[in-house]
Amino acid sequence: MKKFGRKYVEASKKLDKNTSYSVSEAIHLAKETSVTNFDGTVDFAMKLNVDPKKADQQLRGSLVLPNGTGKTKRVLVIAKGAQAEAAKAAGALYVGEKDMIEKIQKENWFDFDVIVATPDMMPELGKIGKILGPKGLMPNPKTNTVTPNPAKAVEDINKGMVEFRTDSYGNIHCILGKVSFDEKALQENLEYVVKSISKLKPASVKGKFITSISVSTTMGPGIKVDQNSFDI
Repeated sequence: MKKFGRKYVEASKKLDKNTSYSVSEAIHLAKETSVTNFDGTVDFAMKLNVDPKKADQQLRGSLVLPNGTGKTKRVLVIAKGAQAEAAKAAGALYVGEKDMIEKIQKENWFDFDVIVATPDMMPELGKIGKILGPKGLMPNPKTNTVTPNPAKAVEDINKGMVEFRTDSYGNIHCILGKVSFDEKALQENLEYVVKSISKLKPASVKGKFITSISVSTTMGPGIKVDQNSFDI
């Protein structure tokens, strides 16, 4: 049986595991049950009534949170010419083309968090797909990281873009922000994520789409959220 630390146990006493809380109550409790000595993250989890083995029920995408994530991401853009210059002006930390691809391949260089690439550079990036794929770094059109407008993608990432995808159990996880955010900002982020994902229900899914929603903080207990408190 998994053993929990003293802080986690004490924080859990503030919750009723059989209760689903309203959005505002859940966010308040998330901040109240934060157990770390640093500014942890507030995380979101959603269980969907989907079969991940079916291609049309594998959800993947990205969202720009209204109030950001509180995290700064190091962006590498693989592009040429004017698109590369625009990406650099938009705030990309690294910009290049084959030189950056070779640096990753030959030097095992990974001083970045996300790669954005233009469609014409994907054949070159594909050559190191076996390196990028396992690390979750391969750009994808569904997450807007393969785009003819990399400058816009960089701006979105810097504003607080989060990526999401269903795992093998039909769950979606993403960051909502930092514990230091005020409750209103976290609530707006949570409501935006739930409303956005609720619109992605595949036509082949019958009945209820979202089966459960919860929030938690880094190393903190999970808090069930009442679906009826969302405007969906």
